[in-house]
Amino acid sequence: MKEKEYKFRSNEIETQIPHLAEKGITEFSIHDEKLSCDKTSLLRIMRLAAKKAPDVYFSFLIDAGTIDRELVGALQNLFCSIDIPLRPVEKGGKLLFDKKFFANKANLLNQAGIVFGFQLEYAAQTGDTLKAFMERLDFAVNQYPNHIDFSQTENAEEAQTASVSGIFSAKDIRYARDLSFACRTFYSAGRAVPWFLNVLKPLKIYPSRFFADFAEWQRCNNCDFKSGFLPEEQNHTDIEKMQLLFLAEKYEEKNQHDLIALVDDIVRINGAISRLEKEGDSCELELSYSADDLLGPEAFDLKAFLENVCMEPAKIKLKIENGELKCL
Repeated sequence: MKEKEYKFRSNEIETQIPHLAEKGITEFSIHDEKLSCDKTSLLRIMRLAAKKAPDVYFSFLIDAGTIDRELVGALQNLFCSIDIPLRPVEKGGKLLFDKKFFANKANLLNQAGIVFGFQLEYAAQTGDTLKAFMERLDFAVNQYPNHIDFSQTENAEEAQTASVSGIFSAKDIRYARDLSFACRTFYSAGRAVPWFLNVLKPLKIYPSRFFADFAEWQRCNNCDFKSGFLPEEQNHTDIEKMQLLFLAEKYEEKNQHDLIALVDDIVRINGAISRLEKEGDSCELELSYSADDLLGPEAFDLKAFLENVCMEPAKIKLKIENGELKCL
């Protein structure tokens, strides 16, 4: 049955929330720029949602300056995620990006177990540069966001018409566009957050450099931005195959051959868990290492893992029983 989509004006949100269930609405997105900065209204909506629509999944756009412990407490009572614009601000004629400010907000959300993502843009503000954009992307990945969105790669027209300036050339814009699309594919659609930074560490490259290399791989394999490839429309297993192929190439390139089997296990078991939780797809996996070790703290340092954990080849089945993940 085709899903129905409803759209409401911002002044209708509170009157509509009590009626979401009767309309069959299971997901409700509130992405209003003005509302994203209005803590009082957001709190009122969140409390109403917790009371009248506890089974609906809510997605909020929230300005980082609005996030505090009170707001996080309200979010903990909801089935939800939030999106945070990650933008520099202009001060004294220069664009400044306050890493400490955003890191503190991300830490607050991570400690509370709130699912969040970032929204990034390139060449959208006077004075922005490709280097500054790549630094924002590197920073964003290191905060463990569930996803990173780039409106400019979701809208082909925007991607082609970003503002060319003396310090953000047309070539830079194309590079940033492809870099963003690579991140959108590998990280967000690839559900890579649980393992990405751990797997990246032995390669000794920044996330932005990694995504730039993956963008080239996408071009060579006809699944880049220009090809019309849409990562969100692919089966996650297909994205995972792309991840594994590219990671094997990067690990070979960096002479880290002995870690490839471990990386393969980590990516596949986390991917299988993600599909089990999101799509309900149970599966069997053949692994080179114990599932407990792969999902434990040992996997935070791959080189130490290889030195201290013995191989335990096994076939496991993943399933959820009474709300808990089971490896059989």
